[in-house]
Amino acid sequence: MALSLSSDAEALSERLEPDEKFGFIVMDWHGALFGTLSGNTKEVLYKFSVDLPKKHGRGGQSALQFARHRTEKRHNYVRKTAETAALLFINPSTSQPNVSGLILAGSADFKTELSQSDMFDQRLQAKILKLVDVPYGGESGFNQAIELSAEILANVKFIQEKKLIGKFFEEISQDTGKYVFGVEDTLKALEMGAVDVLIVCENLDINRYTLRNATNGEIVIKHLSEDEETRNENFIDPVTSAQLEVQEIMPLLEWFANEYNRFGCTMEFVTDMSQEGSQFRRGFGGIGGILCYQIKMRDVDELSDEGLYNDYE
Repeated sequence: MALSLSSDAEALSERLEPDEKFGFIVMDWHGALFGTLSGNTKEVLYKFSVDLPKKHGRGGQSALQFARHRTEKRHNYVRKTAETAALLFINPSTSQPNVSGLILAGSADFKTELSQSDMFDQRLQAKILKLVDVPYGGESGFNQAIELSAEILANVKFIQEKKLIGKFFEEISQDTGKYVFGVEDTLKALEMGAVDVLIVCENLDINRYTLRNATNGEIVIKHLSEDEETRNENFIDPVTSAQLEVQEIMPLLEWFANEYNRFGCTMEFVTDMSQEGSQFRRGFGGIGGILCYQIKMRDVDELSDEGLYNDYE
């Protein structure tokens, strides 16, 4: 079942990619809960209850018998939790984890025991980001675990972002020809089907204008920054001097989100919160791409001359 996030966790959810999913396992003396956090939605996948013996045995039971019984029950609890985690967090078609990371939470030391257990799948052990102490189990513990994990989850996104932009800068520094940046050249590379990963700053302030020539009715597409939007010459046909009437305005960011799939690439939103992200926005216009194959900028310029950027449709 899908649940809404608490207000304390909303700020975190806004910084996570919509398709970035983190797994949570919350254990206490009463049972285990398995959940995920993805975008602005948390979801309880499964939960089960256990009846673990208390610290003191019942009358007529020797201390040794009770200790063995208690250890066996605890072992079975950890085993069931480990097996359930593998069923929920391993994709059977790829045999790989379906979450970006795992948070183990709970009271006592169940979470520590699970993390160190040979019964816990090694593929999931590698995904553990943090062990979190929470006084409650169940959904209350799940809520608290999300809030206490906010910083580490945000850092995962931060590190992934730095790594991606670092790879982009590496292509440039090595002059591999497998990179593109700026609105015009990036759009041309997309049209060529050359972009592997489209990188866009999440606060890109460029709008996509659909304009209509008032004289001949032809449609013109332009991509304008806030500054360019104030210049009248951008709404005048340079050849006929006809007025270009605005038919539609859409944030380029939104257009990319709707259309990137048809170019056969993946798209990654980045922030300017890291040094790399800030440099990407200031130095490269907040838009660029890592290419599937090497292309010459001259080829891109020729496509631009043919008018695929600000052109008639």
